[in-house]
Amino acid sequence: MRKLWFLTLAGALLLGLGCQKDVVPQEEVDRDLILEYLSDNGLTATEHPSGLFYNIEAPGGSEKPALSNEVRVRYKGMLRDGYVFDQTTGTETRNFLLQSLIQGWRIGIPLLGRGGKGKFYVPSALGYGSQSLPGIPGNSVLVFEIELVDFQ
Repeated sequence: MRKLWFLTLAGALLLGLGCQKDVVPQEEVDRDLILEYLSDNGLTATEHPSGLFYNIEAPGGSEKPALSNEVRVRYKGMLRDGYVFDQTTGTETRNFLLQSLIQGWRIGIPLLGRGGKGKFYVPSALGYGSQSLPGIPGNSVLVFEIELVDFQ
């Protein structure tokens, strides 16, 4: 009887372990989602060591902003499905202290010079992480079109 109980317990443990799914790190999930988005839309992008992907459409001037700069930008922020959660319109611009922005912007905007434009594919860890915001579910990959109008 004791042997039967042990075999039953061992079998249940083995089955339980076999049923566990491998947990994929969010960084890998996000990278796969970005690569899928790029492929589905016929796009290519450069991968930054941070995990940010980007396309520089117009490099702008040679001088680049530092984290301590205030940047003036035009932008559009979207989810991968095209849902626009925030944007400037027409000639409207917004000013931000670069060091106060999400990590994806702190990495991406200094790749642009004054007047530069780029598209940035931001993994969730460089955006809002697992935090949900109005219109932005947790662990969302974000897509930004950004024009660096000026900085000081």
